Amino acid sequence: MLVSIRSHLFIGLLAGLVCVSSGPPRAYAADTQTANTTTTTPSRLNILLITADDLNYDTPGFAGGIAGVTPNIDRLASESMRVEHAHVTIAVCMPSRSVLMTGRYPHRNGAKGFNRIHRDVPTLQESLRAAGYLNGIMGKVRHLAPQRKFCWDTVVTWDRLGKGRDPALYYKHAKNFFEKSKQAGKLFFLMANSHDPHRPFAGSEQEKIFLKRWRKQQPDLTITDPSRWYQPDEIKIPGFLPDIPNVRREIAQYYSSVGRCDETVGQILRALKETGFEKNTLVMFLSDNGMAFPFAKTNCYLTSTRTPWLVRWPGKVKPGTADTQHMISGIDYMPTILEAAGLAQIEGMDGHSFLPLLVGESQSERTHVFTVFNTTAARKHYPMRCIQSRKFGYLFNAWSDGETVFKNESQSGLTFKAMQAAAKTDEQIAARVRLFRYRVPQEFYDFEKDPCARKNLIDDPAYQAEIKKLQTEMLNIMTSTDDPLLDQFKKRVLGDQ
Repeated sequence: MLVSIRSHLFIGLLAGLVCVSSGPPRAYAADTQTANTTTTTPSRLNILLITADDLNYDTPGFAGGIAGVTPNIDRLASESMRVEHAHVTIAVCMPSRSVLMTGRYPHRNGAKGFNRIHRDVPTLQESLRAAGYLNGIMGKVRHLAPQRKFCWDTVVTWDRLGKGRDPALYYKHAKNFFEKSKQAGKLFFLMANSHDPHRPFAGSEQEKIFLKRWRKQQPDLTITDPSRWYQPDEIKIPGFLPDIPNVRREIAQYYSSVGRCDETVGQILRALKETGFEKNTLVMFLSDNGMAFPFAKTNCYLTSTRTPWLVRWPGKVKPGTADTQHMISGIDYMPTILEAAGLAQIEGMDGHSFLPLLVGESQSERTHVFTVFNTTAARKHYPMRCIQSRKFGYLFNAWSDGETVFKNESQSGLTFKAMQAAAKTDEQIAARVRLFRYRVPQEFYDFEKDPCARKNLIDDPAYQAEIKKLQTEMLNIMTSTDDPLLDQFKKRVLGDQ
């Protein structure tokens, strides 16, 4: 339920104070020896969030990807619970992260695209600072704004991390942060954001172009090479893309970048272990959205928002397990962390804690996720909404009118150009190019059978009852969150005048 304007004003005033206040946090953690004391006491919970940038949900080895590409992420998975049906709320970096740290949909927190959140929206960092936590961020710093709302004590920008692509620098700065926490005797929250496998991919022509640009600001800049270069004949082509030579070539570059991302994850976890915090730190790993290719990032398909979400919590979460029944979303991150840390929930969040799932309980209401898209990095508006169950997905593309052309980052580089060239002689690829560029107002997929969204079933008589159910679910969510697309949805889909 939406909070009142008066409540918003009060919360905004409170938010301005919590960045400078502190107090002892309450623990919701296992009884283990703390990292910075020599006596056995109830542990105090530290929090580490590691994000990959544009990593598809099925790329890591543990999720069915190529064996050996992500050994560190796979090892973390073996020590964690995997939430199989986990989604971010919006498939583009800045608003995706803003959702994580506010527990609100983009149209409710203000960051609908590459925007700042509203000043009266409370953040997770404000709550943690008020509880005495040390807040740190590495990489993607500008993707949580305004900075004063996020109360960072330690900020490591991407230029100090080899443009977010140097695992050794992530190790160095993570270890410094953990040592700072130990010396201060404070709990910590660290958000460590890899810039891999975001474009430009390792070894690509795009990377060479970007390097020239970056070196104007940092003349001595070098980009760390991946430890292994993947070749086109070694990789898997996602089912939503055609298997043609330049697509293979670019997917291989993507996998090389994925390998470097995995090394970064390994180095961050190494720093955590070496500083003695491994046993009393809640670690979560996820990607901010799908891979930067057509029909993934900056869309609302399953492969746009589904994410490899891992949770390692020694003494609380059983390692090597998977939740295959429940659905969680990016809006649930903040309330879950607040509950895990023993802190009060914040009024006005759209998400709910999934802590019960982590300790083996059930939450019957977790049957759907609502995902959105609004604006690209180039400030192009393509509003979309999607409601997904474990099996089905219904999409409303409010921008699709048969004339507006979709343009996004995924059309740069090799893949989309290769698709356009192949479309001249291949009608199947031509149909995919047309769909990507113009879309249709409504789409419906059996994601259980067709996770790559190849067959739109919106007009299939056999699915009309299920379509109506999801449309009703979408209507309810859009109404309860005062979604700005509500009137369009009512008019174009439900026929309201």
